[in-house]
Amino acid sequence: MQIRKVATTPYADQKPGTSGLRKRVPAFKQLHYLENFVQSIFDTIAAPQGSTLVLGGDGRYYNREAIQVILKMAAANGFGRVMVGKGGILSTPAASCVIRKYQTYGGIILSASHNPGGPDGDFGIKYNTANGGPAPEKITEAIFAASKQISQYCIADAPDVALDACGDSKLGDMTVSVIDPVVDYAELMESLFDFKAIRALLSSGFRIKFDAMHAVTGPYAKEILVNRLGASADSVMNAVPLPDFGNGHPDPNLTYAHELVEIVYGKDAPDFGAASDGDGDRNMILGNGFFVTPSDSLAVIAANAKLAPGYKQGLAGIARSMPTSAAADRVAQALGIPCYETPTGWKFFGNLMDAGKVTLCGEESFGTGSNHVREKDGLWAVLFWLNILAARKQPVESIVREHWAKYGRNFYSRHDYESLPTEAANSVMNLLKEGFADLPGKTLGPYIVKTCDDFSYTDPVDGSVSAGQGIRILFEDGSRIVFRLSGTGTEGATLRLYLESYEPDVSKHHLDAQEALSTLIGIALDVSELRACTGRDKPTVIT
Repeated sequence: MQIRKVATTPYADQKPGTSGLRKRVPAFKQLHYLENFVQSIFDTIAAPQGSTLVLGGDGRYYNREAIQVILKMAAANGFGRVMVGKGGILSTPAASCVIRKYQTYGGIILSASHNPGGPDGDFGIKYNTANGGPAPEKITEAIFAASKQISQYCIADAPDVALDACGDSKLGDMTVSVIDPVVDYAELMESLFDFKAIRALLSSGFRIKFDAMHAVTGPYAKEILVNRLGASADSVMNAVPLPDFGNGHPDPNLTYAHELVEIVYGKDAPDFGAASDGDGDRNMILGNGFFVTPSDSLAVIAANAKLAPGYKQGLAGIARSMPTSAAADRVAQALGIPCYETPTGWKFFGNLMDAGKVTLCGEESFGTGSNHVREKDGLWAVLFWLNILAARKQPVESIVREHWAKYGRNFYSRHDYESLPTEAANSVMNLLKEGFADLPGKTLGPYIVKTCDDFSYTDPVDGSVSAGQGIRILFEDGSRIVFRLSGTGTEGATLRLYLESYEPDVSKHHLDAQEALSTLIGIALDVSELRACTGRDKPTVIT
């Protein structure tokens, strides 16, 4: 094997976002673009000679081509072994599972998560550290710094590696191990949940429908839900991963998972519905004609955690992202355990889990998980719900309404304004910041402003500080409005508006969230001058 050192020049736009570097496919196809970023990762992490790396992705367009480049670069940079998912497939939570199980020197995951795919769609790449979690900011900042100074990269001159059959092969001195992408993850799930009870539930006539959205979780759902738990074959829909996700948007929410929503809200609906996203780390939970918000899902899982064998010892603590509702906080208070509020981004949960401070984590953006891996995990959440349903023998809606009756209901919604001109989105945020001083103590409709700030987080484990994480307007009754620019898009800017109001009165729990929050929504639009600044009359997506 001959190793080439290829001269290159830096690109200025290789700064990782919330979870890795995401750009449109044509950007990654630019001369040396992918190679520059991969070499910047290798230069930053400085893996010892002979280290093992995990590699795989969600199967989106350009996945296989990128894997071949990374394999040749790994061989040229002294790795001893790369474990790659068969066909280049490896869901994000499964990659974390494999990294942790085999104690590798981290892994490279190729995904743009819930973003669309295809020749003109999105592509992404990120490095996960040896704990299985996304690289923390100090590492991603170092990768970005390296990308701005790179002058050459190393790559092996070698044929492409066969990826469609499990087994070992050689790429120079490096071993390429093509592994079954599902088996290690499926075994981990079986160790956490009561598969016997779930099998009994599914054999009793309880019907489920899981939408893989033509994305990575199709093979995982078929193996676990159908083969191991006995669900009917038609319980899993859109199960074949496609490079363009069937020309769909693999984001499991009420807007983009409309095919599933029509089924669970239609005639002869199944008892339980769920969906996952492009790389398998997000989830949507539905009952028969009933939507469970991600914030409520985290709270219900926390309140019922002991029903699952892997969590029968109880929870050390809970963590949620700042924009996520405080529903989980109320459960934590009742259980006498801490609840941590972090910035958006799963990497912020890693330190808390590694330090043993939390067991469960969740984000309002349809991400839920635990310390079993260091990523959010879509199928894990689905299995947790099935375990709860098998144990409690109640419908989804009954379980959630009983939860509200006990803890109160946190009415909650997120309004996304996607693909805004960056200048327009920034103008909203700047206007809000300029008005900070005038808001505290002010009466807005029936609400009195308690405080407002730009959220800053100090990590309780390592003391690192993350500032500028979202503008919060907090009211005296616990209601709040949050504005935040998303870090997961690839075009323009996505402005997210979060709204929350706590309601202890059971007689009002039946209200639609948009109705219950209508006054807050009006206040948020007025205070931010969002419509005037952006020219948008309504959000792109409401969840």
